[in-house]
Amino acid sequence: MSTTIYDVAAEAGVSMATVSRVVNGNPNVKPATRKKVLDAIEKLEYRPNAVARGLASKRTTTVGVIIPDISSIFFSELARGIEDIATMYKYNIILCNSDNNKEKEIHLVNTLLEKQVDGILFMGGEVTPEHAEHLNRSHVPVVLAATYHEDGDFPSVNIDYKQAAHDAISMLIEKGHTRIGMVSGSLEDPVNGYQKFKGYKDALASGGQTFDESLIAIADYTYDSAMEAVSQLLDEGDKPTAIFSATDEMALGVIHGLQDRGLSVPDDVEVVGFDNTRLATMVRPTLTTVVQPMYDIGAVSMRLLTKFMNKEDVAEEIVVLPHSLEYRNSTK
Repeated sequence: MSTTIYDVAAEAGVSMATVSRVVNGNPNVKPATRKKVLDAIEKLEYRPNAVARGLASKRTTTVGVIIPDISSIFFSELARGIEDIATMYKYNIILCNSDNNKEKEIHLVNTLLEKQVDGILFMGGEVTPEHAEHLNRSHVPVVLAATYHEDGDFPSVNIDYKQAAHDAISMLIEKGHTRIGMVSGSLEDPVNGYQKFKGYKDALASGGQTFDESLIAIADYTYDSAMEAVSQLLDEGDKPTAIFSATDEMALGVIHGLQDRGLSVPDDVEVVGFDNTRLATMVRPTLTTVVQPMYDIGAVSMRLLTKFMNKEDVAEEIVVLPHSLEYRNSTK
């Protein structure tokens, strides 16, 4: 049978309350007594029961993280930032893959609450009223990372996606482009779809250009779907002279789709991505892209969550981190 706190107390010749104080880091224990307890713990190979400790303290020091696609380079870098800060503040992570599916996301929220997590970090696409209802009912802090709720009901950490897209398109307009295509995510997605699309349209208007619907292709964030989107853009009329992609992975599909059609990047068509993942330097030509600080978004969102869980003062619940453009060889 596994060693219990009673066995440790008997071995050390102290009360179970004293063992509990040592295990939980209570400073009100004499050094000699603490050493006896620690020696007993080591000798008996005692491991504290996290569930029992959680029931006693009403805290499990566990955070639930809901992520759309664990295989995505973008979200894996976010998860690394979350994990590093969680470790720093002695929290454990339950990482859940939602496949960007609303029903699965809601199911995972409820599953994590059943596991008595102390907080939830949510990453996904659209935060629907149904999402909001379940998250509001959670009674634990919730922070959104790389997504947000339009009503601003939940703390969040993002960049200004609309402005970042605006900056990318403005750069292409300044270079003389008048037919700028966009490979977008679903326009129902508030981040990779609508906000970036809105920035694209606003930049065209600011640059005195007319919006042309034939220059927009909707893809599903994958490399293959972006290759198909390129064929759509090239076959529907005058080809674009530049293409802005809502993610780096789709930008790779754009570059290879153009090359498969015998076009040169950047001589025939310039390409700009979004995220600045490692993919941007793995493709040839290397990808000019919007820099989104994925690791920092993960780290800041986890730190924000720890503040809520520990009832610390929070100066800003809606955090917007800076973005920039990284120029590489897919543009001239």
